[in-house]
Amino acid sequence: MSRKLSTILVTSLVACIIVAYVLYQKWLPMINQVWDNLLIEIRHADPLYLVLGILMCLAAWWLRGWRYCFIMSGLGYDISMKKSTACIFVSQTANIVVPARLGDFVRVFIMNHEYSTKYSEGISSLIVERVFDIVTVAGLGILAIPFVLNVDHIYIVIFLLILASGGLFFIFLMYIDKLESGNRFMQIVLTMLHEIKLASLSTRSVLVLSVSSIVIWLLDVMVCTGVVLMFEKQMPFAVIVLAIVIGNIIKAVPLTPGGLGIYEAALTATFTLLGVPLGIALLVSVIDHLIKNVITLAGGIISIYYFGDWVVPSIKKALQAGSMGGNAPDQ
Repeated sequence: MSRKLSTILVTSLVACIIVAYVLYQKWLPMINQVWDNLLIEIRHADPLYLVLGILMCLAAWWLRGWRYCFIMSGLGYDISMKKSTACIFVSQTANIVVPARLGDFVRVFIMNHEYSTKYSEGISSLIVERVFDIVTVAGLGILAIPFVLNVDHIYIVIFLLILASGGLFFIFLMYIDKLESGNRFMQIVLTMLHEIKLASLSTRSVLVLSVSSIVIWLLDVMVCTGVVLMFEKQMPFAVIVLAIVIGNIIKAVPLTPGGLGIYEAALTATFTLLGVPLGIALLVSVIDHLIKNVITLAGGIISIYYFGDWVVPSIKKALQAGSMGGNAPDQ
């Protein structure tokens, strides 16, 4: 058995070496060319637009904190802006370093510690935030497509499916009061759906959450626009919007911590398919994500100090709950 295993391992290793060598020979000239172009572009960059991009990113964070305050107010909690924003910073920082977006559970435990919220309410507030985010992103994608040439029709289908799913979800929430169940698990689900409805389905909530979400994602696009202008490049705004939309939809699938690598690849591929040179596309994609992640990490570290030492055990507790399928104790 061990001999067979050794043979398989050796054969696989040799195959990997051959494939790596072929790829190295094929792509090395292109990699060197891209790297040389990157160095040239960085030397001629205008730092003013970098500063503007950072300010846009910080503004988006502030607005995310305000939106989360509003969501929690719909559940009957008066959350301070400072704690709300800090809470999101901590959870998103955890998402950068752990897979499968397990960092989202951190927010549930912080809210429980600071405001004695129920775990179901914490998860429900996250769902409200995520639904408005993904629907807004898809809506921006639909609005951008008519202004961009050579867009694959599959993107239109994906965006429309997301919008339709969001619409059906809200229609379903309208009739959730008529549903009952004696099953304990189903009762937990129904309780969360009632909480989601309470936080998001009034006329005022739909209006406020929709407008704030649109502004948040336009600010996210403006960060990338600032990076483009920093390198004194011309790129249609609709192309930047579409690239950010596709990048974030792909990043929503938790394949890597914080979408690292996936996001950059998605943006680069979208830019190049829409006619942007590979070197510029890669440079813009990497620096755009770098700005956002550095601000997230810095905000997360500051927020952990702000909350105090108890946050770190809470992060571990949240990650353990997430790894067990989110089975937090009932409350």
